[in-house]
Amino acid sequence: MRMNICIKGLHLLMGISVISGVKLQTGQTTYFDKHYDTKQRFISYWHQINEIITLKPTKLLEVGIGNGLVSDYIRKRGIDIITLDIDDMLNPDVVGNIICLPFDDNSFDMIACCEVLEHLPYDNFQKALAEIHRVTSKYAVISLPDVSHYFRMRFRVPRVVYIRRIISLPVNEKRPYQYDGIHYWEIGRAGYPLRKIVYEIERAGFQIHRSYRVFEHPYHRFIILEKAKEKR
Repeated sequence: MRMNICIKGLHLLMGISVISGVKLQTGQTTYFDKHYDTKQRFISYWHQINEIITLKPTKLLEVGIGNGLVSDYIRKRGIDIITLDIDDMLNPDVVGNIICLPFDDNSFDMIACCEVLEHLPYDNFQKALAEIHRVTSKYAVISLPDVSHYFRMRFRVPRVVYIRRIISLPVNEKRPYQYDGIHYWEIGRAGYPLRKIVYEIERAGFQIHRSYRVFEHPYHRFIILEKAKEKR
Protein backbone atom coordinates (compact mmCIF):
# COMPACT_ATOMS: atom_id res chain seq x y z
CA MET A 1 0.00 0.00 0.00
CA ARG A 2 1.32 3.41 -0.95
CA MET A 3 0.66 6.39 1.27
CA ASN A 4 0.97 10.00 0.17
CA ILE A 5 1.65 12.48 2.96
CA CYS A 6 0.47 15.99 2.27
CA ILE A 7 3.11 18.28 3.72
CA LYS A 8 2.91 22.04 3.79
CA GLY A 9 5.12 23.49 1.09
CA LEU A 10 4.92 20.59 -1.39
CA HIS A 11 5.12 21.69 -4.99
CA LEU A 12 5.55 19.72 -8.19
CA LEU A 13 6.49 22.05 -10.99
CA MET A 14 8.40 21.32 -14.18
CA GLY A 15 9.87 18.14 -12.69
CA ILE A 16 11.24 19.90 -9.62
CA SER A 17 9.86 18.98 -6.21
CA VAL A 18 10.15 21.16 -3.14
CA ILE A 19 8.97 19.92 0.26
CA SER A 20 9.39 22.37 3.11
CA GLY A 21 12.42 23.91 1.44
CA VAL A 22 14.01 20.65 0.27
CA LYS A 23 14.51 20.64 -3.50
CA LEU A 24 14.56 17.52 -5.63
CA GLN A 25 17.83 17.41 -7.55
CA THR A 26 17.61 14.04 -9.29
CA GLY A 27 14.83 12.36 -11.19
CA GLN A 28 13.60 8.91 -12.09
CA THR A 29 15.79 8.64 -15.20
CA THR A 30 18.97 9.52 -13.27
CA TYR A 31 18.88 6.31 -11.24
CA PHE A 32 18.88 4.15 -14.36
CA ASP A 33 21.56 6.04 -16.24
CA LYS A 34 24.77 4.18 -17.11
CA HIS A 35 26.82 7.09 -15.81
CA TYR A 36 25.08 6.90 -12.41
CA ASP A 37 24.92 3.17 -11.76
CA THR A 38 28.59 2.34 -12.07
CA LYS A 39 30.33 -0.79 -10.84
CA GLN A 40 31.51 1.18 -7.80
CA ARG A 41 27.96 2.25 -6.95
CA PHE A 42 26.72 -1.33 -7.11
CA ILE A 43 29.44 -2.24 -4.63
CA SER A 44 28.06 0.51 -2.41
CA TYR A 45 24.57 -1.04 -2.76
CA TRP A 46 26.08 -4.30 -1.48
CA HIS A 47 27.38 -2.51 1.60
CA GLN A 48 23.97 -0.96 2.25
CA ILE A 49 22.33 -4.38 2.07
CA ASN A 50 25.04 -6.07 4.13
CA GLU A 51 24.83 -3.52 6.95
CA ILE A 52 21.05 -3.90 7.09
CA ILE A 53 21.15 -7.70 7.13
CA THR A 54 23.92 -7.73 9.74
CA LEU A 55 21.87 -5.61 12.16
CA LYS A 56 18.76 -7.79 11.64
CA PRO A 57 16.01 -5.15 11.89
CA THR A 58 12.41 -6.26 12.24
CA LYS A 59 11.04 -3.01 10.82
CA LEU A 60 13.14 -0.80 8.56
CA LEU A 61 12.69 2.66 7.06
CA GLU A 62 14.69 3.47 3.95
CA VAL A 63 14.98 7.21 3.32
CA GLY A 64 15.79 7.83 -0.34
CA ILE A 65 14.53 4.97 -2.50
CA GLY A 66 16.78 5.66 -5.51
CA ASN A 67 16.35 2.95 -8.12
CA GLY A 68 14.62 0.62 -5.65
CA LEU A 69 17.31 -2.06 -5.84
CA VAL A 70 18.09 -2.10 -2.11
CA SER A 71 14.49 -2.03 -0.90
CA ASP A 72 13.44 -4.70 -3.41
CA TYR A 73 16.17 -7.08 -2.24
CA ILE A 74 15.56 -6.37 1.45
CA ARG A 75 11.83 -6.96 1.03
CA LYS A 76 12.50 -10.29 -0.68
CA ARG A 77 14.71 -11.24 2.28
CA GLY A 78 11.57 -11.02 4.42
CA ILE A 79 12.37 -7.78 6.25
CA ASP A 80 9.45 -5.41 6.85
CA ILE A 81 10.55 -2.24 5.01
CA ILE A 82 8.89 1.11 4.33
CA THR A 83 10.43 3.47 1.76
CA LEU A 84 10.25 7.27 1.90
CA ASP A 85 11.25 9.83 -0.70
CA ILE A 86 10.34 13.39 -1.63
CA ASP A 87 9.87 12.36 -5.27
CA ASP A 88 6.50 10.70 -5.84
CA MET A 89 7.63 9.68 -9.35
CA LEU A 90 9.93 7.10 -7.73
CA ASN A 91 6.87 5.38 -6.18
CA PRO A 92 8.00 5.25 -2.56
CA ASP A 93 5.59 3.87 0.05
CA VAL A 94 5.49 7.32 1.64
CA VAL A 95 6.11 10.70 0.03
CA GLY A 96 7.70 12.87 2.67
CA ASN A 97 10.59 14.94 3.94
CA ILE A 98 13.48 13.74 6.07
CA ILE A 99 13.53 16.91 8.17
CA CYS A 100 9.91 16.26 9.13
CA LEU A 101 9.38 12.50 9.06
CA PRO A 102 5.66 11.58 9.14
CA PHE A 103 6.08 8.82 11.73
CA ASP A 104 5.68 8.47 15.48
CA ASP A 105 8.66 8.25 17.81
CA ASN A 106 10.50 4.90 17.72
CA SER A 107 8.42 3.64 14.78
CA PHE A 108 11.30 1.61 13.31
CA ASP A 109 14.18 -0.27 14.87
CA MET A 110 16.44 0.82 12.01
CA ILE A 111 16.66 3.64 9.48
CA ALA A 112 18.83 3.49 6.36
CA CYS A 113 19.70 6.84 4.80
CA CYS A 114 22.42 6.43 2.19
CA GLU A 115 23.73 9.22 -0.04
CA VAL A 116 20.86 11.52 0.93
CA LEU A 117 21.92 14.02 3.57
CA GLU A 118 24.45 15.82 1.36
CA HIS A 119 21.51 16.88 -0.83
CA LEU A 120 20.31 19.09 2.04
CA PRO A 121 21.79 22.46 2.92
CA TYR A 122 24.13 21.86 5.86
CA ASP A 123 21.85 23.92 8.12
CA ASN A 124 19.34 21.08 7.77
CA PHE A 125 21.81 18.30 8.58
CA GLN A 126 21.22 18.48 12.34
CA LYS A 127 17.45 18.65 11.80
CA ALA A 128 17.56 15.50 9.68
CA LEU A 129 19.72 13.69 12.26
CA ALA A 130 17.28 14.70 15.00
CA GLU A 131 14.39 13.22 13.02
CA ILE A 132 16.27 9.99 12.34
CA HIS A 133 17.07 9.79 16.07
CA ARG A 134 13.43 10.39 16.97
CA VAL A 135 11.93 7.82 14.61
CA THR A 136 14.41 4.96 15.07
CA SER A 137 14.30 2.97 18.27
CA LYS A 138 17.79 1.57 17.89
CA TYR A 139 19.95 1.76 14.75
CA ALA A 140 20.69 3.98 11.78
CA VAL A 141 22.95 3.44 8.80
CA ILE A 142 23.98 6.47 6.82
CA SER A 143 26.47 7.04 4.04
CA LEU A 144 27.96 10.31 2.89
CA PRO A 145 30.35 11.41 0.14
CA ASP A 146 33.93 11.76 1.37
CA VAL A 147 36.53 13.50 -0.79
CA SER A 148 39.31 13.41 1.81
CA HIS A 149 42.72 12.34 0.55
CA TYR A 150 43.66 8.76 1.36
CA PHE A 151 46.10 5.89 0.96
CA ARG A 152 44.67 2.61 -0.28
CA MET A 153 46.68 -0.53 0.46
CA ARG A 154 46.25 -4.18 -0.43
CA PHE A 155 48.42 -6.96 0.98
CA ARG A 156 48.04 -10.64 0.19
CA VAL A 157 49.90 -13.80 1.02
CA PRO A 158 48.10 -16.69 -0.73
CA ARG A 159 46.31 -18.99 1.74
CA VAL A 160 47.72 -16.99 4.65
CA VAL A 161 46.39 -13.45 4.83
CA TYR A 162 44.58 -10.86 2.75
CA ILE A 163 44.45 -7.31 4.07
CA ARG A 164 42.84 -4.24 2.54
CA ARG A 165 43.02 -0.84 4.19
CA ILE A 166 42.05 2.72 3.42
CA ILE A 167 43.84 5.34 5.50
CA SER A 168 42.25 8.76 5.26
CA LEU A 169 44.61 11.71 5.56
CA PRO A 170 43.70 14.68 7.79
CA VAL A 171 44.00 17.04 4.84
CA ASN A 172 40.95 18.90 3.59
CA GLU A 173 40.47 21.05 0.53
CA LYS A 174 41.21 24.71 1.10
CA ARG A 175 39.01 26.17 -1.60
CA PRO A 176 35.47 27.08 -0.46
CA TYR A 177 32.96 24.54 -1.75
CA GLN A 178 30.12 25.85 -3.88
CA TYR A 179 26.82 24.07 -4.41
CA ASP A 180 27.10 22.13 -7.67
CA GLY A 181 23.40 21.61 -8.26
CA ILE A 182 23.53 18.18 -6.59
CA HIS A 183 25.48 18.27 -3.32
CA TYR A 184 25.47 21.14 -0.85
CA TRP A 185 28.44 19.73 1.06
CA GLU A 186 30.76 16.72 1.26
CA ILE A 187 33.13 15.39 3.90
CA GLY A 188 36.65 16.71 3.27
CA ARG A 189 35.55 19.89 1.55
CA ALA A 190 36.61 23.19 3.05
CA GLY A 191 34.59 23.71 6.22
CA TYR A 192 33.38 20.09 6.41
CA PRO A 193 36.08 17.93 8.05
CA LEU A 194 35.09 14.49 9.31
CA ARG A 195 35.42 15.59 12.94
CA LYS A 196 32.68 18.19 12.36
CA ILE A 197 30.31 15.55 10.97
CA VAL A 198 31.11 13.22 13.88
CA TYR A 199 30.37 16.03 16.34
CA GLU A 200 26.96 16.67 14.75
CA ILE A 201 26.10 12.96 14.81
CA GLU A 202 27.01 12.57 18.47
CA ARG A 203 25.22 15.81 19.37
CA ALA A 204 22.07 14.31 17.85
CA GLY A 205 22.26 11.50 20.42
CA PHE A 206 23.96 8.71 18.49
CA GLN A 207 26.93 6.50 19.25
CA ILE A 208 29.09 5.62 16.27
CA HIS A 209 29.70 1.88 16.08
CA ARG A 210 31.77 1.96 12.92
CA SER A 211 32.83 4.40 10.24
CA TYR A 212 34.56 3.28 7.06
CA ARG A 213 35.09 4.09 3.40
CA VAL A 214 34.25 1.50 0.77
CA PHE A 215 37.56 0.09 -0.45
CA GLU A 216 36.47 -0.10 -4.10
CA HIS A 217 34.64 3.24 -3.88
CA PRO A 218 36.28 5.49 -1.23
CA TYR A 219 33.98 8.36 -2.20
CA HIS A 220 31.28 6.66 -0.09
CA ARG A 221 31.73 6.62 3.68
CA PHE A 222 29.41 4.45 5.77
CA ILE A 223 28.63 5.34 9.37
CA ILE A 224 26.82 2.81 11.56
CA LEU A 225 24.92 4.41 14.42
CA GLU A 226 23.07 3.35 17.55
CA LYS A 227 20.93 5.50 19.78
CA ALA A 228 22.90 6.46 22.86
CA LYS A 229 21.35 5.30 26.10
CA GLU A 230 19.76 8.09 28.06
CA LYS A 231 21.56 9.02 31.25
CA ARG A 232 19.49 8.63 34.40
